[in-house]
Amino acid sequence: MLFRFSLYGFLKNQQYYESFLILAFIQKGMSYTQIGYLISFREICIYLFEVPSGAVADVWGRRRSMILSFFAYIVSFVAFGLGREYWQFFPAMFLFAVGEAFRTGTHKAMIFDWLAQQGRADEKTKVYGFTRAWSQIGSAVSVVIAAALVFISQNYVYIFYFSIIPYVLGVINFLGYPKSLDGATDRRISLREMVRILFGSIKQVIRKPALRGLVVETMCSEGAFKALKDYLQPILKQTALALPMLLALPNEKRTAVLVGIVFFVLHILSGAASRYSHVVVDKARGEDRAARWIWLASIVAYAVLIPVFWGNFMVVAMGVYIVLYMLQNFWRPAQISRFNIHAEAEATATVLSIDSQSQTVATMITAPIVGKAVDWCALYWPDGVAKFIPVGIIGLLATLLGFLANRRCFVRTHEHQSTEERKEE
Repeated sequence: MLFRFSLYGFLKNQQYYESFLILAFIQKGMSYTQIGYLISFREICIYLFEVPSGAVADVWGRRRSMILSFFAYIVSFVAFGLGREYWQFFPAMFLFAVGEAFRTGTHKAMIFDWLAQQGRADEKTKVYGFTRAWSQIGSAVSVVIAAALVFISQNYVYIFYFSIIPYVLGVINFLGYPKSLDGATDRRISLREMVRILFGSIKQVIRKPALRGLVVETMCSEGAFKALKDYLQPILKQTALALPMLLALPNEKRTAVLVGIVFFVLHILSGAASRYSHVVVDKARGEDRAARWIWLASIVAYAVLIPVFWGNFMVVAMGVYIVLYMLQNFWRPAQISRFNIHAEAEATATVLSIDSQSQTVATMITAPIVGKAVDWCALYWPDGVAKFIPVGIIGLLATLLGFLANRRCFVRTHEHQSTEERKEE
């Protein structure tokens, strides 16, 4: 099953459009503000489907939910490829959001169920980090393929169509998952049962200080990062256009070469970070302390990014972005393990979907603000990367808030554990 779990991550990350998405939208004539609104719309749709999708997965069956997710992705890729007018991308984003909502949280719950069935529950961080590493390897391979497609075609549209192939293979992979990973398959599909699990999971998050703190951390880390990370693409494009060694190539080919190289290296390093995230946890003597280390490093990285943008140091900006990607991949496996520790087993998928929903809310709010701020800065600094200063500022504010939430969660969790130990005595 480790092979199938890893294959899922590899195929899921064959998103050939991902490294060129912002550039594809710009090619379609969109401004950064319009892109921000489109991303915000996607996050609103994910928000509406996120928690109900987790409840459906816990009751209806997790394999079925994953297959539905991949079919929604496939149709969305077709819609993105055919889209011409701005409004036409909203239905495509809606379908993409359905795919995201029915996927997030569900596959992680399947991994944790399998570990419990195998008596390996104490290997959560290690195994999840291993499978996440294969996701990053998949991303690295997809970047090479996408860069080759853009280099040959000098057009960003075709990468949407090629993304369909690995997702069809992903559906075939799910058919080989054992039925035991569907969850409680003996339960009938019942709206009442779904509502019970849903509100029970929400009650867990509200009542448990640790879960509340973890949700805030997710919003500040992954939610903000999701809105900020794609600005690496236009930074790379501007860098590619300025490099003397690539002047002999047309603009799109120059961009494809540099994006392919940088994102390949980025995903390889991110994969290594995921693979060895358990080492950071071991060194820190626990997931909570490891998360604090990562928060501090993220604060420093975003703080450095601001003067780097101001000084138009494009190559340094790329390096800082790579560091931020690696920190995110150190952090996420530890964060998932922390949720699994505090959530009740029956509603793990639903609680993880609440976690993903919190990320969605943060991205929904952040994306249009960043887009508008970048467009405003571009009026004063049209050339270079100084217009991306809002990316560094908003990232710094988010990580500072996340660090405070982590600190409070760490203290309150250990206070609660001490109280429980005294009661037992």
